[in-house]
This record gives sequence, C-alpha cells and structure tokens, in this order.
Amino acid sequence: MAKRKLQENNLADILFPTLSEEELSESIINIPPEQRRLHTETLDFSISTVIDSLTKGDMFIPEFQRRYVWSEAQASRLIESLIIQCPIPVIYLNQEKDEKLSVIDGNQRLLSLQKFIRNQFGLKGLTAYPELEGNKFYDLDPRFQRHILNRTLRCIVIAKDTHPQIKFDVFERLNSGSVKLTAQELRHGLYHGSFMKLVNELAKDKNWQKLINLSANKRMKSEELIIRFFAFHYNLENYKKPLANFLNEFCDANKELTEDKKLEYTLLFKRTIQNILLLFGSLAFKIFDKQLKPVNNFNAALFDAEMLSVSSYSEALVVKPSVSKILIKNLGEKFDEEEFIKTLSVSTSDKNPINKRVSIVDELVKAVL
Repeated sequence: MAKRKLQENNLADILFPTLSEEELSESIINIPPEQRRLHTETLDFSISTVIDSLTKGDMFIPEFQRRYVWSEAQASRLIESLIIQCPIPVIYLNQEKDEKLSVIDGNQRLLSLQKFIRNQFGLKGLTAYPELEGNKFYDLDPRFQRHILNRTLRCIVIAKDTHPQIKFDVFERLNSGSVKLTAQELRHGLYHGSFMKLVNELAKDKNWQKLINLSANKRMKSEELIIRFFAFHYNLENYKKPLANFLNEFCDANKELTEDKKLEYTLLFKRTIQNILLLFGSLAFKIFDKQLKPVNNFNAALFDAEMLSVSSYSEALVVKPSVSKILIKNLGEKFDEEEFIKTLSVSTSDKNPINKRVSIVDELVKAVL
C-alpha cells in the first residue's frame, strides 16, 4: 500500500511539477522575450462544482478578499440573472503551485452564490420574477434549485507557470470592480502565505497603530508600509525602481516563512516601533515646523528614514526624555535644509534620495545616543 502511494506521489510530481522560486526565476530569464506572456486556460464549471470546490478548499477566496460588500438586492439580482439565463461575467482564477485555484476577480459573485445556496438570505428586489420575492434557496421549487446549480460559470485560469510579476500586472488590469483593489490588496491576493499572515498580525499591534494614523479609505496601507520596512531593511542594497515591483519581489521571495524567520521579523518590527515611539513620539513620520506643529499627517519617505535609522539596534533603547527632545530639535533644523526636504518630496522612490535621507536621519540618531 505504501509503495503504491509512493508511486502515485511520484506520478503526481511528474504530471504536476512544483517549481521552486529559484527554478521559476531561472526559467523566466532563459526564455525568449516573446514567450514571457500570460498562460491561461478557459474552463466552464457548473455552479454546483464551484460551490463544492469552495467547500473543499480546492478553490478559495484569499483572506483579504473575503469581506462581503454586496447588498442582498445585488446578490438577488445575480441569482435572478442565473434564472433567466443572462450571461454572467467571467471569473478569473489563479492556479497555485499545489493546483488549488484562488479567486482573482469575481469574489463577490462567488460569495453571493455560496450564501444563497447555504440558505443565508431571501431574494429581494426582483424584476423578472417578482413571484420569487422573499424565497431562500431551500424555499424554491427543486426545479429552480437544479436550474441554478446546473448553470455554468466561464472561468479563465491563469496557469502557475506564468511569471509572478506578469500575474501582478494582469491582476491590476482585471481590477475593474465597483471598489477597485489597492496595490496591497492585489499583493495580498497573489502572495498570500505565512508572510502575509504575519504582516496582517503585525498591523494590529497597538504601538504600530499609535504611530500610523491613516484614514479608513487607505485600505491595507498599513500592511504595505510594514512590507516596505522589511523589504528596505533586508534588501535595500539591491533596490531597483519601480517600488511596487521591489515590494512584489520581496513578498514572492518571502511568501512562506519558517517559524524562526517569523520570530525574527516579529522581534525586529516590535523593537523598531518601540524605539520609534521612544525617540520621535507623536511626531514620528511627520514633517513639522519650528513650533513642532506637523505640516502633514504622514510622510512615507520620512517613514523609511526613521524606521531604518533605528532598526539596526539589536535591543530596545533606554534613553532619557531629554534625548528625544534634542533629536526632535535637530531633525526640525534639517527640515529647513532644502537638500534634505528634496529627499522627502522629489523622486522619493529613486535609490539616491532613499540612501541620502536614511543616512541623514541615521547620523542624527547616532549623535544623540
């Protein structure tokens, strides 16, 4: 029995090979440019099959996309469209390395179908079949139930051998929903794994939330900043524009973390923000005037400089309040220097301004410690 299982696993490895990150990168570099394109397959799944796949986990909606925003009226309109055999927009799926399918575009439709078939809401606002108003799935005549379950959804599957950066570009092109996804939401969908889960957890840290005062409409900006910090801390010397690609590559390389790595990242992050609070307090990541009044709520370029300037300290700092006052005073004087302000406001994603602003703040911190 064990031998047969081994043969079965070997056969699966041959038919469905899983490329390592190194193999994937190498294979992309070696192929001709004209072949660096999207690999897709078009499939028609019955709704019954889709719901079953979602239940089993063979198809899944990435965690960040599970937020359900449709009203019952919108969901009911979808169900009514199925009943009258109106075409449903294509569902886009991403083939994972283990052959599972993650939803790229169409999560609200799939969640609505899943909720209705699980009898979680009644139909409302129907126009073609008002006779069905108020009915939940189990209330419908079995013929209606079968009709809905047998309807097919056209799905386009992006194959796993498509280069991750090409996938990200495609995700952006497909990002046409009523509420467009941010770059970080797209990143969470493409690179979901233990690293993204850790980032989500760190974003809930109370000290971090004290430092980051972001408006509610900046969805997942907090998580993006955490990734930005890790990427610059560990890989600044290899930084190349554009910044979005740099962050994508870091997420791809760190998609799955060992327990030791997760602990290392967690301790680094918590220690850094603790030191930021100690040294910069409520003025962290803000440009301020001579009266210490912030001229903006948040400056991402200054965020880089301050975070990286204190992240190199292996232990939490213990300093007197007077040290923080001196540092704030010295930083305020730097805000009067045109050269420093340029690194925070002009071509901020270029490597030279990044290195320059980090170096300036690093010197200020070292001078008071």
